Amino acid sequence: MTERIWHRYLTPRDRKVFAAGGFGKCAGFGQRPAVIVVDVNYNFVGDRPEPILDSIRTWSHSCGEEGWEGVRAIKTLLTAARAKRLPIFYTTHELRDDGLDAGGWAWKNSRTVDDIGLKQKGNQIVAEIAPMPADFVIKKQKASGFFGTALMSFLTDFKVDSVLVVGTSTSGCVHATVVDAVSYNLRCVVVEEGCFDRGEASHALALFNMHGKYADVVGLSEVIRYIETLPSGLFEPASALAQQVG
Repeated sequence: MTERIWHRYLTPRDRKVFAAGGFGKCAGFGQRPAVIVVDVNYNFVGDRPEPILDSIRTWSHSCGEEGWEGVRAIKTLLTAARAKRLPIFYTTHELRDDGLDAGGWAWKNSRTVDDIGLKQKGNQIVAEIAPMPADFVIKKQKASGFFGTALMSFLTDFKVDSVLVVGTSTSGCVHATVVDAVSYNLRCVVVEEGCFDRGEASHALALFNMHGKYADVVGLSEVIRYIETLPSGLFEPASALAQQVG
């Protein structure tokens, strides 16, 4: 059996406990998937690929080079999804220019409103995977893409039964979004190469936690093969209407 990225962080006791408890059962793919791209903006990858400790000098939340590796994987996923006209949703943060709506974010990070003007620009989704006219961009202020947004209403409208999730950070906004998606009884697949985090251990253990209880953590190549099996026009006429509106 192939070793998963999180195995080196688990004790022998952990492995036995989670296996005995029945965690990690594969839920499988759904029949009507949508893609959710969580917070892949310049605040979280910086303005160019560079080592994380260099990147965070300017972009305090950056995941550095690992983030740009994730961007490349996400681009591949989006190409396959658009070929089948799957619904694609992006999330990104939205803050007031004065930072007064930072709320609980400021309680745990001393750089939350550090150079608020730069952060406002940094909320732009990176150009390499920029939304297309038919895609949806969800503005949020909290970790989950569902909290206080219209995301679930759009998924309901498209009769989506499952989500393919990528983005950042694995242990933060991705994890929160996945937990909420499962709370709405959506099947969740987390595309491993399309997720990234500023902490190596937090990334691996967040994947472990999601795979154990909330989602199937699946490799990019397997997800692409799944998308290619989906029937063409699965979301017609909704996707056609979106193309016209866009």
